[in-house]
Amino acid sequence: MFAKAKIKFEALDLPDRVSMPDEAMESAARGFYEHVKKRHTVRDFSDRPVPRKVIEDCIRAAGTAPSGANHQPWHFVAIANPEFKHQIRLAAEEEEKAFYAGGAGDEWLQALEPIGTNADKPHLDIAPWLIVVFAQRWGQFDDGTRFKNYYVPESVGIACGFLLTALHTAGLVALTHTPNPMKFLNGLLGRPESEKPIMIIAVGHPAEDAKVPAVAKLKKPLEEILTVAE
Repeated sequence: MFAKAKIKFEALDLPDRVSMPDEAMESAARGFYEHVKKRHTVRDFSDRPVPRKVIEDCIRAAGTAPSGANHQPWHFVAIANPEFKHQIRLAAEEEEKAFYAGGAGDEWLQALEPIGTNADKPHLDIAPWLIVVFAQRWGQFDDGTRFKNYYVPESVGIACGFLLTALHTAGLVALTHTPNPMKFLNGLLGRPESEKPIMIIAVGHPAEDAKVPAVAKLKKPLEEILTVAE
């Protein structure tokens, strides 16, 4: 993407300008809140297929996220192949068994009790798509030399937020999963040493009998998450 000979500042007029009166802004902000609060983390998936184009457009949306120096230090691998999904499940469950057997520590396991999770991860087989998110620790110029990426965790985190919101907007549900270690994913998916797998997102439609933990509906009120200095 980057050529050494073309790294220079060039100013463009703002290409896409959204402008609306205050009343419309208030309506749009409230409408987005009403939309996004319907997003839920779901562990019970249907095997109903999801068109590849939907996944591509959601990842395309994630790619518009801001990033340090605009280096866009992310790569997404979308997996529908059942064999690959099953290999990921087996590896993830092996790590999760150690986690729930005491590797996490009593305090962490106690914190997870209201969520109702365990070492069994059938969703990694059932969900029609798994999206593996890789963080690119460094990039390369067109001549093959390396350059440093900046604010990688922050940038990739923002892109993942865009992705989850896009998936919700497309009528899908998702589950973020972070087994550790995940280095096997580089070999399985053919990704280079410069990339670190940080998250697996199961994506699809909820099962007819899907449940969510009651605690997931408890959100901090605005006065606990906002301080205004005017």
